[in-house]
Amino acid sequence: MQIEFERPNQPAVHELIAELDAHLYSLYPAESVYALDIASLCYPNVLFAVARDPAGYPVGCAAIVVTQEYGEVKRMYVRPQARGQGVARRLMEMLEAKAILKGCRVFMLETGPTLPEALNLYERMGYQRCGPFGDYPDDPFSVFMQKEVRQGTSTAR
Repeated sequence: MQIEFERPNQPAVHELIAELDAHLYSLYPAESVYALDIASLCYPNVLFAVARDPAGYPVGCAAIVVTQEYGEVKRMYVRPQARGQGVARRLMEMLEAKAILKGCRVFMLETGPTLPEALNLYERMGYQRCGPFGDYPDDPFSVFMQKEVRQGTSTAR
């Protein structure tokens, strides 16, 4: 599995994001899906990583939006055929490490309550539940989590 920082405006990545969107919209009402579009993922303060299988086929992606206050994890998705292989963890570790190099010390995320694999991953990686942050409303279809890292702390485990 190869994971690299890439631009999200590629046809194969669009397909990956469309799969993620279809999955989220099958679980939650549209007003409770707080997804960034492809154009927003291209902003300079967004780190976007893609995991590809040995044939170069994209099997996962994730982003972190780096702000002055925190880095927000967005668009985390691993295709079903690639799950259980540590792809999501590797995506998160790579993104967090790069964000730390940019000075980020707090990570935040919003995810759904019916995504137990995602919730378990985030908890194993040190994220703890918190209240809504930024512009998010208090939504019953949202779980908010945060993680703080100290200077010199590695995200690798």
